[in-house]
Amino acid sequence: MIHIAIVEDEALYVQQLKDFIQRYQKEQDKQIKVTVFTDGEDIIENYQGEFDIILMDIQMKFMDGMTAAEKIRKLDHEVIIMFITNMVQYAVKGYEVDAMDYVLKPVEYFAFSQKLSKAIARTTRQTDTVIMVPTTDGIQKLTVSDIFYIESRGHNALYRTTKGIFISRAVLKDLEESMKQHGFFRCGKGYLVNMERVDGVSGNDCIISGEKIPISRIKKKEFMECLMQYMNKE
Repeated sequence: MIHIAIVEDEALYVQQLKDFIQRYQKEQDKQIKVTVFTDGEDIIENYQGEFDIILMDIQMKFMDGMTAAEKIRKLDHEVIIMFITNMVQYAVKGYEVDAMDYVLKPVEYFAFSQKLSKAIARTTRQTDTVIMVPTTDGIQKLTVSDIFYIESRGHNALYRTTKGIFISRAVLKDLEESMKQHGFFRCGKGYLVNMERVDGVSGNDCIISGEKIPISRIKKKEFMECLMQYMNKE
């Protein structure tokens, strides 16, 4: 099921978009869930990264769509954002927050359906497993294959990823079991490594993206067996 958020403060356009989505569902035989927010502040509050597509008005009373999109992008790199606006000059700025497209008001069904199809096609290509990680800023949606390793830092867990470093209030022991199903191995006291990202082994270290991650002596045999099984599976 595709989950779409409509962020729009004009009831007329909210109803129109809901009607268009309902029509699209019937024509394309798609299952779509719709959640409506009347301001950028509303979608930002307690954002959990549960949406596949966000249809965002730009001009709203309390928090404009561009500001809301910037805040969302800090938490969620994957969600598809499309702006709904009557001002092209603002819509073009949407590319600064990696918006996929924009729809001009007044909205016409044909143009809307074409762009919605494009957005849905992109969501179906995103087949990688995604996890939600609580951070000091709120919550971060991370694609598992983008994570190099998770490092223990006191009472925090540091996620080293292709998109940067994210810090979560968690201990490695609690993460070990949940991340095991995603191909992570605890190679020592302080690290959970993504076996998909292991480039090789040098002495008592595994190499991930040019970094040396220590493998404890008691874990070395099990780590090598796990690595061989993973390579054979590939």
